[in-house]
Amino acid sequence: MAFLKYSLIRLVLFAPLFALFVYLQLGWLLAALCAGMMAFAISFLFFQKQRDQATASLHNRFSGKAKPLRTAGEVDDAEAEDRLVEAHPDVTVRTERRKDADES
Repeated sequence: MAFLKYSLIRLVLFAPLFALFVYLQLGWLLAALCAGMMAFAISFLFFQKQRDQATASLHNRFSGKAKPLRTAGEVDDAEAEDRLVEAHPDVTVRTERRKDADES
């Protein structure tokens, strides 16, 4: 969420600057470059807290420490398996994949 918030801040800075530079007839490419550099400079100087939070959330996500993202169906399946195992303690659940199952 912090990454999305910081990205939106940068977009909100970029859009009016880009529109201003296009209005001043700098050309599309030069307007994009100037707006991008100015949005970067403003966000770098004034939004350090949000930038640090975004960086920390990305680091957490890609470091391997984050919980895996699961869909509602996967969560329901896992809960059903847990209930089955609790109801029948003699049932063994194998989580490894067989090589012949991967080929078919």
